[in-house]
Amino acid sequence: MDRGNCSSLTEFIFLGITHNTENKVTLFSMLLLVYLINLGANLGMITLIRLDSKLHTPMYFFLSHLSFCDLGYSTAVGPKMLVDIFAKNRSIPFLGCALQFLVFCTCADCECLLLAVMAYDRYKAISNPLLYTVSMSGSVCSLLVAGVYLVGMADALIHTTLAFRLCFCGSNEINHFFCDVPPLLLLSCSDTHVNEFVIFTVFGFIELSTISGVLVSYCYIILSVLKIHSAEGRCKAFSTCTSHLTAVAIFQGTLLFTYFRPSSSYSLDQDKMISLFYTLVIPMLNPLIYSLRNKDVKEALEKLKNKIWL
Repeated sequence: MDRGNCSSLTEFIFLGITHNTENKVTLFSMLLLVYLINLGANLGMITLIRLDSKLHTPMYFFLSHLSFCDLGYSTAVGPKMLVDIFAKNRSIPFLGCALQFLVFCTCADCECLLLAVMAYDRYKAISNPLLYTVSMSGSVCSLLVAGVYLVGMADALIHTTLAFRLCFCGSNEINHFFCDVPPLLLLSCSDTHVNEFVIFTVFGFIELSTISGVLVSYCYIILSVLKIHSAEGRCKAFSTCTSHLTAVAIFQGTLLFTYFRPSSSYSLDQDKMISLFYTLVIPMLNPLIYSLRNKDVKEALEKLKNKIWL
């Protein structure tokens, strides 16, 4: 469609999570609690890793960046969504919508890539522990994280540019609680085949690469663990990977279900519930998964509590 025929849209209006006005207080209270736990748990994880020298290892370095990404995309969505539950005017400026999606997409992409990097880190730690500090030195870890953010930002810029160059010449009401690609594509009066193709190729390549990286790393990890003679050693090695595998399965599963379907099969009411899960609940679960099953984090937390009370 010719860009000259597009209307000069200045804002979008969110229809919100639900049209049910009876349970607003309950819904707001639940989501506020989830967001506050999310905020406290991720900030707490970052702070704990910074303060405790025992946690100054590659594994916790990557975990601190995972918590930062969780904070990034949940905060891009959460506060506005909470305000809109009671707001009469649920509008967001056109540029504000683009910025919200850019931040959300960048952090979500970075989290995908970080989960693959963390799997590679576990492989290095278990397969060759004697050379672990050399192969995963500070400079190597910094380069890996820099690459994660570079790829994440590049992918997010591609999707944001393509999505917000579309024509929106009809309604400006988004049947969602934040600016995401699927509802924007449904709202556009342009041909969206290019956008769908890019999602399946560029973002699909990132997903395929990260999932493949995780699977390959864990195949080598399993082979390495099986070579360990003591049962206690095998259990300890597997226990360090359980939390990471749980986080990968939950996060990647929801992303694959949400974005890798043809637009004709979207059910936005269903997708809103799934989006709510991965924008607020998963960022809350990640630090809890890693801390509840991690002896080092528990010890660091106990040490910090003792320092505060003293």
